[in-house]
Amino acid sequence: MNPFEIKDIPGKGRGMVSTKRFAKGDIILEEEPFVSSQFSWNAAYGYAACNHCMRPLETITENVHRLANNPLVHVPMQEQDPTLHWINQFTECKFCKTRYCCEDCRIDAYNKYHRFMCLGKFVDDDSHPINILNDTWKKMHYPPETSSIMLLVRLMAMYSQSKNKQEFMDQLKSFQSDIINRSENIYHKMLGESYEKQMEQLFMSFCNAFKSEEFSEFTTPDSFKALLGLVATNSQGIATSVLADWVKKASAIPLPTQQKEVLEEHINSIYSAVDEFAGEFLNNEGSGLYLIQSKINHSCIPNAASTFPYSSDIVVLEALKPIEPGEEICISYLDECQLNRSRHSRQKHLKENYIFVCSCPKCIEQAGDPNETSEDEEDDDGMDLDNDDDMME
Repeated sequence: MNPFEIKDIPGKGRGMVSTKRFAKGDIILEEEPFVSSQFSWNAAYGYAACNHCMRPLETITENVHRLANNPLVHVPMQEQDPTLHWINQFTECKFCKTRYCCEDCRIDAYNKYHRFMCLGKFVDDDSHPINILNDTWKKMHYPPETSSIMLLVRLMAMYSQSKNKQEFMDQLKSFQSDIINRSENIYHKMLGESYEKQMEQLFMSFCNAFKSEEFSEFTTPDSFKALLGLVATNSQGIATSVLADWVKKASAIPLPTQQKEVLEEHINSIYSAVDEFAGEFLNNEGSGLYLIQSKINHSCIPNAASTFPYSSDIVVLEALKPIEPGEEICISYLDECQLNRSRHSRQKHLKENYIFVCSCPKCIEQAGDPNETSEDEEDDDGMDLDNDDDMME
């Protein structure tokens, strides 16, 4: 029995409520995604990841040399390479050469969606409809990506391969937010200033990729917008990194002070080399939809956090502080830097990306603060955060 329940919370819709006492650091939930996918640009830049679970497919040395574009960068403590545990299990689809971290992932992917998605000898054919759709998306949504059109492709493939299509549709509809169609903000944010024209181009590419009659209920303008909005507002970012995992493991080893300082110097030099060439591209980042995790509401003072400790797309919900029975479990949809910004900045980001205005205790306490944003946000400021009582969370 789960130590929580999903229930309606007045003014917020569905949310997760604890049914037991959690201490700081306790694991509340572990969940595999309903669907996940690596970001299109990360794949294009050669970030080697399992096509199913996003576990990294390159050693720490391969990862650093590629990210730094320098085969001479030295990586010490090779025994702490996290890929050593699964590198001998790597496999691939024999038809399209799509790579997986293990046979279990290959089989699971094939049974869920890859039988439909396998492009075989056309995998590198730019004229294939799915490749055209992905390329159309990439031209509209440059890094850093926040979602992926390939989530929609996999959803369509899952639908096609599903033995119980009604069950699949029920699960898909459980992500549907009743506010998706209230605003065009989410599409504007995803596709930029020319989003109306881009939405039309993306829709045409999507329809061309899924022109079979079995997809007819998804290939209307309203259905496509709903799908895109569903993914945009419910998807959870996923980050798996050989480099980050290696740093964590290596740094945890007890060493004499002098050796510890030498290791820290090595780590700093590696990050400097990577930053100089690859910039933000550090992780095999992607996104996924989670049937349970997606029901958790936001708070600017969260009592839980979603983490990815297994170098895969399995999300682990961990308590950040003691949680009592009957207390709502909340995570932050903002990163640490965003959480430290003004109430106005936080509200602005949440409305643009998730279409709600936060009413957590921190936002209520700061309600009288000036509506000011930091200088780097002033250029795109100006969203009206008033008159949004129907979108409060």
